[in-house]
Amino acid sequence: MDQQQHIDFVLRTVEERGIRFIRLWFCDVLGRLKSFAIAPEDLEVAFEEGIGFDGSAIEGFTPADEADMLAFPDPTTFQVLPWRPKRDGAARVFCNICTPDRKPFEGDPRECLRRMFYRAEERGFLMNVGAELEYYYFPDDHTPVPMDEVGYFDLTPDDSARDLRRETVLMLEKMSIPVEYTFHSSGRSQHGVSLRHSEALTASDAIITAKHVIRLEAYEAGIHASFMPKPIAGEAASAMMLHQSLFDHEGNNVFWGENDPTYHLSPIAKSYMAGILAHASEISAITNPTVNSYKRLLGDEGPTPKAATWGLRNRAAMIRVPIYKPGKQLSTRIELRSPDPMANPYLVNAVTLAAGLDGIERGLTLPSETTGDLLSRGPRALEEAGYTMLPRSLDEALDIFEESSFMREVLGDHIHSFFLSKKRSEWEKYSSAVTDWELRHYLANS
Repeated sequence: MDQQQHIDFVLRTVEERGIRFIRLWFCDVLGRLKSFAIAPEDLEVAFEEGIGFDGSAIEGFTPADEADMLAFPDPTTFQVLPWRPKRDGAARVFCNICTPDRKPFEGDPRECLRRMFYRAEERGFLMNVGAELEYYYFPDDHTPVPMDEVGYFDLTPDDSARDLRRETVLMLEKMSIPVEYTFHSSGRSQHGVSLRHSEALTASDAIITAKHVIRLEAYEAGIHASFMPKPIAGEAASAMMLHQSLFDHEGNNVFWGENDPTYHLSPIAKSYMAGILAHASEISAITNPTVNSYKRLLGDEGPTPKAATWGLRNRAAMIRVPIYKPGKQLSTRIELRSPDPMANPYLVNAVTLAAGLDGIERGLTLPSETTGDLLSRGPRALEEAGYTMLPRSLDEALDIFEESSFMREVLGDHIHSFFLSKKRSEWEKYSSAVTDWELRHYLANS
């Protein structure tokens, strides 16, 4: 189906189903979902000419004197919103953001990923991504208290959120987002959902949609869903694991290595992994973008990556190679375990794809697999063994990010500069805040 056929399908569906509100969705640089609604009679014009809006109202987009922006709906992302009334209903469509002269806006995260997708396509590769999101349910948005005493994969009456997970999955499927499985994760009141793989841009749209639906369904149930990486000290942290693979234009998985009896990985897959590991410290500010992100990476509650390592089935490595199932060559993939759910999925997929392509183009050699024994001995042992440690704080990650010409080239000056400025400010505010820990340790002894 070509672009015009998609547009015709959308216009026909809107008319036949009596849709009264078209919500135009897009994300800011930090991955926060933005939206405004138009009437159905304006939709055809929106496809042709875009809908103007004030870009200065979106943090990180444009200054007030360059405020005019255009939102062009992407008809392939059209979905009727199942939680809205059937009568006079609503639909959503993701948008491509452009400048008034209709050029792609370099601050649009979807455009950033699209540029990298085209670069990969020119080299004969199509990127597929599957995602696993973890999150917590809390009584409200200011009380991080577990609501159950249930553990990983437990099936007990105490799992009070099992019906909520069910309703969330059904809602996601109504939004054409296939869910592979959902489960109670390892932390008390922590949950997870695994989304089936799709092309990288579609997968990133699905992650944004899934987070919105998870929050919405929780809100309707009178509770709060949090994607904070480490909301409770001493409890398991939340991750956003990304399963990545590359296919050629004939539909073959180029990560499959027929001549590798141990890992079943091709030379392309190994160079792709080597590229990500080589740029691991540079991409950390994007994959782990908050102060709280590093509380997860430094914690000991569950396996979290602390260095640029990889391993077969090893969940403490930055890149895990899932076990190969005979006859399932198309499922050959890697699992990137460092990102957390507060990261912008468009930017994470863009920078990891760029790093992987760099590894392929330079023919980088994948270092030896990191053993579980070495990973269990902690950061010092890894450092002594010659592995590159991941940044230990947002401040350290930003220092590396700022000096990286690779990251500036991949993200573009607009996103790189705004992200750096915004996150520097976030770190400064955190550093100047007086915490409960400081009061407990210093107030009485000063």
